Amino acid sequence: MLDSDDRVAILAHEKFPERAKTAVGILRYADYDVNAVLDRTKPGERVSDHVDDLPDVPIVESMADAPEVDALMIGIAPIGGGFDESWRPDVRTAIERGCDVVAGLHYFLDEDEELAALAADHDVELWDVRHPPDGLTVSEGVASEVDAEVVLTLGTDCSTGKMTTSKELVAAAREAGIDAAMVPTGQTGIMIEGWGTPIDRVVSDFVAGAVEDLILAAAESHDLLVVEGQGSITHPAYSAVTCGILHGAMADRLVLCHAVGREAIHGYESFPLLEPDHYAELYESLAAPVRETTVVAGALNTSSLADDDEAREAVDAYAEALGAPATDPVRFAAAEVLDELC
Repeated sequence: MLDSDDRVAILAHEKFPERAKTAVGILRYADYDVNAVLDRTKPGERVSDHVDDLPDVPIVESMADAPEVDALMIGIAPIGGGFDESWRPDVRTAIERGCDVVAGLHYFLDEDEELAALAADHDVELWDVRHPPDGLTVSEGVASEVDAEVVLTLGTDCSTGKMTTSKELVAAAREAGIDAAMVPTGQTGIMIEGWGTPIDRVVSDFVAGAVEDLILAAAESHDLLVVEGQGSITHPAYSAVTCGILHGAMADRLVLCHAVGREAIHGYESFPLLEPDHYAELYESLAAPVRETTVVAGALNTSSLADDDEAREAVDAYAEALGAPATDPVRFAAAEVLDELC
């Protein structure tokens, strides 16, 4: 595990920024000192050339071009969580330079014979974030008994901004004087927060129990918990994870996240998305036998729109379609929907 003041480089080859959500999340929210982003298609450019609210960090071609850092973080979360062999030279260079390597893949670097041996030779750590903790078991169905209010972010699809919305809601709540915390359930959230459980790597029988454990632990010291959702209930590959989190969290309130202009499941374009109010009904009805709850707000990712007025119109249209207040928590303010959660 890294220290908050560690200097890091982030690998995001050929994906930054649109398909490098882990890199963007780390840049926006983590306390690490990010000194470089690796993208072989954009050397010489800067992060702020592409996303103006992120730190002004240089983009370099390879780890060999990066300044001195303490760790290399894999900033891409590909479908299936595989390791792209074109990354190996950069990972190898990082290890040889004495850097720890942090990855949120389903491919574990510490089980790669070459990289594990090289890490041992150079006395560095390979932190595979998706290793689930030991001792997980089935849910006892008691998450609803905590004193804290529990909010769960859900999505119409993957990569709609559930982690981002969770972070922004927590920040808005703290600004309002509420003792709030995010409950990380995915690799990016864990990399940022330094704790959590990678729910999509947990044995299916234990998913709800793993979420329950996180909530019970966090509720001991916070009044509002925002649980980071994963996937979508209509996703042909990831819906089981979504359902497990929904039932394990037993949330008091739900927030539905969507990306403007998204009409089909990313990577599964033959599966069209439903209308927002249909998703709300699905999530509420699926949750009801375990814990009755309601979608009280929406979060719309408008990063693909250049014009603020156009983005505001899109948010208003989403709110009307959802039948609940909505915002873009990054572009506008999560505080716009905070009253619905507390």
